[in-house]
Amino acid sequence: MKLKDFLWKGATENDKKILIKLWKIYAGLVIFLIIFFIGVYFGLLGPIPSFRTLENPKTNIATEIFSSDGVLMGKYYVENRSLCEYNELSPYLVQALIATEDIRFYKHAGVDVRGVMRVFFKTILGGQRSSGGGSTITQQLAKNLFKRPQTLSTLQLISIKLREWMTAIKLERNYTKEEIIAMYLSIVDFGNQSFGIKSAAKTYFNKTPKELTIEESALLVGMLQAPSRYNPILNPENAKKRRAVVLSQMSKYGFITAQQLDSLNKLPLLSEKKFQIQDHRAGIAPYFREYLRWLMTASEPRREDFNSEYDYQVAVKEWEENPLYGWCNKNKKPDGSPYNLYTDGLKIYTTIDSRMQKYAEEAVAEHLGKTLQKQFFKEIKRHPLAPFTGASSKKEVEKLLTLSIKRSDRYLNMKRDGYTDEQIDSAFRTPIRMRVFSWNGEKDTTMSPFDSIKYYKWFLRAGFMAVDPVTGHVKAYVGGLNYKYFKYDHVTRSKRQVGSTFKPFVYATVLADGQFTPCSKVPLLPVTIDLGNGETWTPKNSGNFKEGEIVDLRYALALSINWVSAFLIKNVSPKAVIRLARKMGIKSYIPSVYAIALGVPELTLYEMVGAQTTYANRGIYTEPIFVTRIEDRFGNILAEFKPRQQEAMNAETAYLMIELMKGVVEYGTGARIRSVYGIKYPVAGKTGTTDNNSDGWFMGITPRLVAGAWVGGEDMQIHFLSTSLGQGANMALPIWALFMKKVYNDPSLNIPTSDFEKPAHLSVELDCAKSESKSPSSEKKIKKGMFQ
Repeated sequence: MKLKDFLWKGATENDKKILIKLWKIYAGLVIFLIIFFIGVYFGLLGPIPSFRTLENPKTNIATEIFSSDGVLMGKYYVENRSLCEYNELSPYLVQALIATEDIRFYKHAGVDVRGVMRVFFKTILGGQRSSGGGSTITQQLAKNLFKRPQTLSTLQLISIKLREWMTAIKLERNYTKEEIIAMYLSIVDFGNQSFGIKSAAKTYFNKTPKELTIEESALLVGMLQAPSRYNPILNPENAKKRRAVVLSQMSKYGFITAQQLDSLNKLPLLSEKKFQIQDHRAGIAPYFREYLRWLMTASEPRREDFNSEYDYQVAVKEWEENPLYGWCNKNKKPDGSPYNLYTDGLKIYTTIDSRMQKYAEEAVAEHLGKTLQKQFFKEIKRHPLAPFTGASSKKEVEKLLTLSIKRSDRYLNMKRDGYTDEQIDSAFRTPIRMRVFSWNGEKDTTMSPFDSIKYYKWFLRAGFMAVDPVTGHVKAYVGGLNYKYFKYDHVTRSKRQVGSTFKPFVYATVLADGQFTPCSKVPLLPVTIDLGNGETWTPKNSGNFKEGEIVDLRYALALSINWVSAFLIKNVSPKAVIRLARKMGIKSYIPSVYAIALGVPELTLYEMVGAQTTYANRGIYTEPIFVTRIEDRFGNILAEFKPRQQEAMNAETAYLMIELMKGVVEYGTGARIRSVYGIKYPVAGKTGTTDNNSDGWFMGITPRLVAGAWVGGEDMQIHFLSTSLGQGANMALPIWALFMKKVYNDPSLNIPTSDFEKPAHLSVELDCAKSESKSPSSEKKIKKGMFQ
């Protein structure tokens, strides 16, 4: 029997006409749907993302900063989102997601027809809101990748929904199921500035996604439906109920047992100690991360942005020679646009060692928080102008406070917004509730912004940096006490007088000149230098030394005797010392005056520590660097960085300087490294203290690690009254010693305790008992007439 006869058997002519019409309508509907879906697929009802677009969705991905030992230090972002691979996910997380959002995930091809039918018949026609949604995980990914407009008509919504279906089908054709899950969990919002599972796991549990437990996974998956409504911080009861729903779904589909379900429902949501909103002010090395942000996003220098022509020319040269300076603006993406540090998902691999960084931050907090700040307060609290012990009058104090007000963010913002001086002054003197820093933790109090400025003046500030002298890799960088409250960076931003830490530049110049050796003898006599303008300069010593006594250079540097430094620079000239300092990486302005021998130049801690690498690296200056490489979000290397190097002195001169500076630690101004802190391995160093104890410095050198510390007040007029407390040996040296003890006691760092490498052929006798120390050149110069 033919099909036509079978279908029309027993039918009247009228029935046949009706059946033909129905079949035509059905065929027409099918053809319409086919054409309609083809039109949707090819974008006739609106654009459908291409495969290239799907591979590179316009999603804000945070740039991640990693330490040299692989620790995520922080991020730069508009949205705190990091991409995550499937193998980085906890299996519980995947199970919770599938059980709750799409149990047929592994069976459909992007659109679940059964789910759609369920929604149509049960939810739309039957009004059963509890029957669930019809969107698959893939559809939700499509929806999140390409945001909908806020206001939509019904027709527009249908069109967009169909386009999302097509996008989901494209995703399924081009990606594996595992890749789709990873993409979805990388893009969704979990609230509290956490976009993507990596950020969410860190924010809520201080974990990686791989480490999430069953109940933690259930909580986070539960939040996907409504991040605010089910936020465990804002709405804990809602969050707990939602977590129970997710756990129930996991039990229903066999991912957990009924016994596990009961136990897991009783567990607390999260620990307050582990919850931490990700903030650029918190976390490891915040000063370093802020400096790196500024460095990479810097624009080409403009003259109007600099106070002096000298500083401008230094910046121009840095722009031309330092590839990291302005990297985002000097490098272009394939589309020709510059890199965006906040949205392009770069991966920046730094030289910082997270363990050393932790020890450095601990050393600063331990010394200042437990010892030095208490000493400072105790000594100056009764001073009439405290903490401005160096101020001459109340008028000078008021001037300094006014200057601080005008530098504050509050003042600058109010001025920009058009407030009058009277309104600004009133705002600064009106008490408000605020949280302030203290060494015993943050404190809530009520005070005026003006009083808070005075309050913070009492705190001594500090900077610390450590670097590997061979590779130039900066291992630790502490710009201040607490970035949230003290944002000014005392490593690369602050320039302060360096005091006696500049004297090794003078000694190195005369040693390189060949006129003197560490054992050369010099009488302790006042030195008078004709300045050529009718004036003379006769420096004084800062200690009690017997006039006429004969000492060698090793002893003179160890005790930081000013007369000897003045005598030496008179022999070689300030210009010769400056030339050497330039070879050793000092870029800041140095006045060509004899007083530089005593440390009048104002330099950064970064420059000073970098210069010391020359002595430990056989005379080769290695410029300290912060980054080894930059990758894009897919792991492609965009840039690699190596330090700039240059020979500043020969290996013998460098070694002689190490021997000289060892004396500082063995029996000189840095002797407490041995006597107080018990450090036994080879160390060379130099302390520094400026006039009125305004600045305390210490530079310490070991064969594989060079570090330096600075401590002082925010203003030079804030300082200790007594040199015993205000000298570099008391203010800065302890930070170095505490840091080094922690570093050398950490077996995972494996820092060798061996001595400095001695040149194979050394032409100078270093045992002063054996050396006659009477070279013809030095005998001629060491006469009393040379000191007048």
